[in-house]
Amino acid sequence: MLAKVLSSAVLGVDAYIVDVEVDIRQGLPTFQTVGLPEAAVKESKDRVKSAINNAGYRFPEDRITVNLAPADIKKEGTAFDLPIAVGILAATGVVPQDRLAEYLILGELSLGGRIKPVRGSLPVALAARDSGLRGTILPQRNAPEAAVVTGIGVIPVSTLGELVEFLGGRKAIRPKSMDLQAIFEHRPSDDIDFSEVKGQEHVKRALEVAAAGGHNVIMIGPPGAGKTMLAKRLATILPPITFEEAIETTKVYSVVGMLTKEKALVTRRPFRAPHHTISDAGLIGGGHVPRPGEVSLAHNGVLFLDELPEFKKHVLEVLRQPMEDGCVTIARAVTSITYPARFMLVAAMNPCPCGYFSDPKHECTCTHARIHRYRSKVSGPLLDRMDIHVEVPAVRYKDLASMDKAETSAAIRERVNGARTAQSHRLKRTKIHCNAQMNNRQIKKYCPVGPDGHRLLEAAIDKLGLSARAFNRILKIARTIADLDQAPDIGVNHVSEAIQYRSLDRRSLFG
Repeated sequence: MLAKVLSSAVLGVDAYIVDVEVDIRQGLPTFQTVGLPEAAVKESKDRVKSAINNAGYRFPEDRITVNLAPADIKKEGTAFDLPIAVGILAATGVVPQDRLAEYLILGELSLGGRIKPVRGSLPVALAARDSGLRGTILPQRNAPEAAVVTGIGVIPVSTLGELVEFLGGRKAIRPKSMDLQAIFEHRPSDDIDFSEVKGQEHVKRALEVAAAGGHNVIMIGPPGAGKTMLAKRLATILPPITFEEAIETTKVYSVVGMLTKEKALVTRRPFRAPHHTISDAGLIGGGHVPRPGEVSLAHNGVLFLDELPEFKKHVLEVLRQPMEDGCVTIARAVTSITYPARFMLVAAMNPCPCGYFSDPKHECTCTHARIHRYRSKVSGPLLDRMDIHVEVPAVRYKDLASMDKAETSAAIRERVNGARTAQSHRLKRTKIHCNAQMNNRQIKKYCPVGPDGHRLLEAAIDKLGLSARAFNRILKIARTIADLDQAPDIGVNHVSEAIQYRSLDRRSLFG
């Protein structure tokens, strides 16, 4: 007897349909799985057999062959337990086969027949909708995550017996639904605010410009100047995440298995701050079975690298591709997987190992050779990709003791939203959303500068020795500053401020 069940697997952050074909023939009792199954898939035969018997059904003592098609792609994970069990029950006549073509089925089985959660439910629901299926049958815990996809029924099940009753038409299960508007309206409020930062007004301004245009930032200053405090509050002035961005980001978290029953959708921009001991695979992604790294978990959000020179140099160098392309590609012998990685990079570092080089109030104890080794860990090409360089001096006592109320994150965010609105209108016919993502052709089109601005740029480039990439970044920053001023054209004052944010370039700081 032959039966076919539709299931799904995840490749990267997208899912594809897998046909689970079960053939039962008379012969010596064997259970063989073909179609490039990994170890966890091969082990499913023991879980499936125990689950079927303990759920009160008979496991056939015949020759069982399970094929996972397409057979040229490796299958991994435990999500095929449930479709294999349903296929066996359908081949033996326990489950009618007429409804199996309407649903995608996936889930892990316990030995007692309970259905456990799996990873990647959101991409699977999207694949089911795009394939024109009626719905998807998932573990109960994964149902809220999949239900954020509209236009498809999500059937939550908790036991194998419950699923058999549903497929047999003897039990009705109400599809899971989610109120997306309510999810976005009840986003958790920020427990930190820019008003808590004393002084550092020029750094706040630089971060406002960065948030308005999606620019990368590097902050350089002595210990205790507030670099980490400022970086953590950058997320509070970013524009709210859109539904499309939330789906993109949630897909990554779904694949990694970082979603909970209470948090079915990522409704806030991520803020990731990996430790400097992280490996290149942990940062970019990789492993025997490629998984997303921190750059993908920060997609549509902020990646904060504190103590930048303490990261291994080869780890920092692998950031170049995602910073330029907005994605990261992991190549393996069998396949190549691409993960999204469009993020704002915020880095912080000391000017020297002890942290007090050029500090007027503390003496630096580092030798020139030690300072050179420390600074050389941040390469010129990586620094070129940092749009904004800003010095963060030690906070003065006058600012610390001041009782004046600083500007709140909400007030800054309002200006940022206004600048992003102007960019969205300007870039509506492109696939980008902010000034930092513009390519050379778009820079030439949207960032024209007058004669006075060109003379100022020429003098700055001659003095600072900037690269062509740095020149383009100055133009993009000037465009963002003009957007914050709601100015249609880039003025000399906008160019002048943008040049200030490159004053820590190689010749002055890393030369």
